Amino acid sequence: MSNVSLVTTFILTGLPHAPALDTLLFGVFLLIYVLTVLGNLLILLVIRLDSRLHTPMYYFLTNLSFIDMWFSTVTVPKMLMTLASPSGRAISFHSCMAQLYCFHFLGSTECFLYTVMSYDRYLAITYPLRYASMMSGRTCALLATSTWLSGSLHSAVQTILTFRWPFCGPNQIQHYFCDAPPILKLACADTSANETVIFVNIGVVASGCFLLIVLSYVSIICSILGIHTSEGRHRAFQTCAAHCIMVLCFFGPGLFIYLRPGSRDAVDGLVAVFYTVLTPLLNLVVYTLRNSIGF
Repeated sequence: MSNVSLVTTFILTGLPHAPALDTLLFGVFLLIYVLTVLGNLLILLVIRLDSRLHTPMYYFLTNLSFIDMWFSTVTVPKMLMTLASPSGRAISFHSCMAQLYCFHFLGSTECFLYTVMSYDRYLAITYPLRYASMMSGRTCALLATSTWLSGSLHSAVQTILTFRWPFCGPNQIQHYFCDAPPILKLACADTSANETVIFVNIGVVASGCFLLIVLSYVSIICSILGIHTSEGRHRAFQTCAAHCIMVLCFFGPGLFIYLRPGSRDAVDGLVAVFYTVLTPLLNLVVYTLRNSIGF
């Protein structure tokens, strides 16, 4: 199949909403975006300057904050442009390709990172005396690097599978950013086999990571139940609470969009707002509040 495309520009339809809400939505999403970026920059600065926070847990939290900051930046500014002006809905073919790659790169990297963070909590609670030697600086760097490399590879596969088809007809993407399912609907070819491959690809990664996280926390719970003091059990549960909350907020909407049969553009767009716009802010709020009460 030729990969030559006749479409040079796509049009993003944006979020489904009444035109009268443009200004309100613009203000709300702009505020959320600014808070997300500034808040995560503050977390990066505090962890950098406070030597007490130079631990494996905060090392991985640094990676998470960096990802969240850019994860929002990949989609929210373009969403704001679609709300500000009709001309802001246009996106060039190559910019659309770059947006899809960056979105899946950061999203899958965060998926892998949550898995690594659950493994870190497992070691900290199950092997407290050996934890420092098991999670050395070199080990942390290797684990973090592996998440970024795996995310890059996964995203490259998604991007190639999506844009290998010719686009010669309709150019309206029923979404507020470039994502595989709505783009494949515009291809001038039968993409059913391609959609199945993408479905399996995302399914294996997301379900595999989620299963590993669940197994880690089953082991953690078993270890916590073996702690004799109620104070020790409470502290151990508290240590993992923030991570559990954010795993559910991140994986829930993603699994709903990518791993269910059929696709409803309006519903997918609204659910996508949760993990592209709100989850990065929730990460910031949950981890900051948890730390302020003794995380």
